[in-house]
Amino acid sequence: MQVILLQDVKSLGKKGDIVKVSDGYAKNYVIPQKLGVEATQKSMNELKNQQKRDSIVAQQQLDDAKAYAEKIEKETVQVTMKAGEGGRVFGSVSSKEIATAAKQQFGFDIDKKKLQMPEPIKSFGTYEIPVKLHPQVTATLKVSVKEQ
Repeated sequence: MQVILLQDVKSLGKKGDIVKVSDGYAKNYVIPQKLGVEATQKSMNELKNQQKRDSIVAQQQLDDAKAYAEKIEKETVQVTMKAGEGGRVFGSVSSKEIATAAKQQFGFDIDKKKLQMPEPIKSFGTYEIPVKLHPQVTATLKVSVKEQ
Protein backbone atom coordinates (compact mmCIF):
# COMPACT_ATOMS: atom_id res chain seq x y z
CA MET A 1 0.00 0.00 0.00
CA GLN A 2 1.25 3.48 -0.79
CA VAL A 3 0.98 6.05 1.98
CA ILE A 4 1.50 9.84 2.02
CA LEU A 5 3.28 10.80 5.23
CA LEU A 6 1.70 13.62 7.24
CA GLN A 7 4.63 13.82 9.69
CA ASP A 8 8.29 12.85 9.72
CA VAL A 9 8.57 9.14 10.54
CA LYS A 10 12.04 7.98 11.54
CA SER A 11 12.05 4.65 9.70
CA LEU A 12 9.97 5.73 6.67
CA GLY A 13 10.67 9.27 5.53
CA LYS A 14 9.85 12.95 5.76
CA LYS A 15 6.52 14.75 5.74
CA GLY A 16 4.97 14.77 2.25
CA ASP A 17 6.88 11.70 1.03
CA ILE A 18 4.98 8.91 -0.69
CA VAL A 19 6.21 5.57 0.64
CA LYS A 20 5.24 1.95 0.09
CA VAL A 21 4.52 0.00 3.26
CA SER A 22 2.81 -3.29 4.01
CA ASP A 23 -0.97 -3.22 4.29
CA GLY A 24 -0.96 -4.29 7.94
CA TYR A 25 1.59 -1.67 8.97
CA ALA A 26 -0.40 1.04 7.21
CA LYS A 27 -3.81 0.00 8.59
CA ASN A 28 -2.66 -0.80 12.14
CA TYR A 29 -0.04 1.87 12.79
CA VAL A 30 0.56 4.62 10.22
CA ILE A 31 -3.06 5.61 9.52
CA PRO A 32 -4.47 5.25 13.12
CA GLN A 33 -1.54 7.24 14.56
CA LYS A 34 -2.26 9.99 11.98
CA LEU A 35 1.28 9.65 10.62
CA GLY A 36 0.00 9.22 7.08
CA VAL A 37 -2.97 8.70 4.79
CA GLU A 38 -3.59 6.23 1.99
CA ALA A 39 -2.27 7.54 -1.35
CA THR A 40 -5.51 7.84 -3.30
CA GLN A 41 -5.96 10.16 -6.27
CA LYS A 42 -7.78 12.69 -4.04
CA SER A 43 -5.02 12.71 -1.40
CA MET A 44 -2.34 12.99 -4.12
CA ASN A 45 -4.07 16.11 -5.50
CA GLU A 46 -4.35 17.57 -2.00
CA LEU A 47 -0.63 16.95 -1.48
CA LYS A 48 0.23 18.74 -4.75
CA ASN A 49 -1.98 21.70 -3.82
CA GLN A 50 -0.45 21.87 -0.34
CA GLN A 51 3.06 21.83 -1.80
CA LYS A 52 2.12 24.68 -4.17
CA ARG A 53 0.73 26.73 -1.27
CA ASP A 54 3.84 26.02 0.81
CA SER A 55 6.15 27.14 -2.00
CA ILE A 56 4.14 30.36 -2.50
CA VAL A 57 4.29 31.12 1.24
CA ALA A 58 8.02 30.35 1.35
CA GLN A 59 8.67 32.67 -1.61
CA GLN A 60 6.62 35.43 0.05
CA GLN A 61 8.61 35.07 3.28
CA LEU A 62 11.86 35.25 1.32
CA ASP A 63 10.73 38.41 -0.51
CA ASP A 64 9.63 40.02 2.78
CA ALA A 65 12.99 39.19 4.38
CA LYS A 66 14.88 40.73 1.43
CA ALA A 67 12.81 43.93 1.63
CA TYR A 68 13.33 44.12 5.40
CA ALA A 69 17.08 43.59 4.91
CA GLU A 70 17.22 46.60 2.57
CA LYS A 71 15.52 48.76 5.21
CA ILE A 72 17.90 47.60 7.93
CA GLU A 73 21.03 48.20 5.86
CA LYS A 74 20.10 51.85 5.19
CA GLU A 75 20.07 52.88 8.86
CA THR A 76 22.68 53.21 11.61
CA VAL A 77 21.64 52.46 15.19
CA GLN A 78 23.13 54.84 17.79
CA VAL A 79 24.03 53.42 21.21
CA THR A 80 25.52 55.61 23.96
CA MET A 81 27.52 54.19 26.85
CA LYS A 82 29.51 55.58 29.75
CA ALA A 83 33.27 55.75 29.26
CA GLY A 84 35.57 53.79 31.51
CA GLU A 85 39.35 53.79 31.77
CA GLY A 86 41.36 54.40 28.59
CA GLY A 87 38.35 55.37 26.43
CA ARG A 88 36.76 51.94 26.71
CA VAL A 89 33.08 51.31 27.23
CA PHE A 90 32.09 50.97 30.87
CA GLY A 91 30.57 47.51 30.67
CA SER A 92 29.61 46.22 27.23
CA VAL A 93 26.96 46.53 24.55
CA SER A 94 25.00 43.30 24.17
CA SER A 95 22.67 42.09 21.44
CA LYS A 96 19.68 42.84 23.69
CA GLU A 97 20.67 46.52 23.98
CA ILE A 98 21.19 46.79 20.22
CA ALA A 99 17.79 45.19 19.49
CA THR A 100 16.11 47.56 21.96
CA ALA A 101 17.84 50.62 20.45
CA ALA A 102 16.86 49.53 16.91
CA LYS A 103 13.23 49.18 18.04
CA GLN A 104 13.21 52.63 19.72
CA GLN A 105 15.00 54.53 16.95
CA PHE A 106 13.61 52.99 13.76
CA GLY A 107 10.86 50.58 14.80
CA PHE A 108 12.85 47.54 13.64
CA ASP A 109 11.51 44.43 15.32
CA ILE A 110 14.71 42.38 15.46
CA ASP A 111 15.03 39.38 17.75
CA LYS A 112 18.23 39.56 19.80
CA LYS A 113 18.95 35.91 18.92
CA LYS A 114 19.13 36.81 15.22
CA LEU A 115 22.00 39.26 15.81
CA GLN A 116 25.15 37.27 15.12
CA MET A 117 27.63 38.80 17.56
CA PRO A 118 30.55 36.59 18.58
CA GLU A 119 31.02 38.64 21.76
CA PRO A 120 29.62 41.88 23.22
CA ILE A 121 31.05 45.22 22.00
CA LYS A 122 33.54 46.66 24.50
CA SER A 123 34.85 49.79 22.77
CA PHE A 124 33.55 52.88 20.99
CA GLY A 125 33.22 53.05 17.21
CA THR A 126 31.06 51.84 14.37
CA TYR A 127 30.42 48.13 13.92
CA GLU A 128 28.67 46.04 11.30
CA ILE A 129 26.66 43.22 12.80
CA PRO A 130 25.10 40.48 10.64
CA VAL A 131 21.39 39.85 11.24
CA LYS A 132 19.99 36.50 10.08
CA LEU A 133 16.45 37.31 8.95
CA HIS A 134 15.83 34.15 6.90
CA PRO A 135 17.91 31.05 6.16
CA GLN A 136 18.83 32.63 2.80
CA VAL A 137 18.90 36.33 3.84
CA THR A 138 21.44 37.99 6.11
CA ALA A 139 21.40 41.77 6.53
CA THR A 140 24.14 43.98 7.95
CA LEU A 141 23.12 46.32 10.76
CA LYS A 142 25.41 49.29 11.39
CA VAL A 143 25.80 50.12 15.09
CA SER A 144 27.55 53.27 16.27
CA VAL A 145 28.69 53.17 19.91
CA LYS A 146 29.36 56.67 21.28
CA GLU A 147 30.31 58.16 24.63
CA GLN A 148 27.47 59.44 26.77
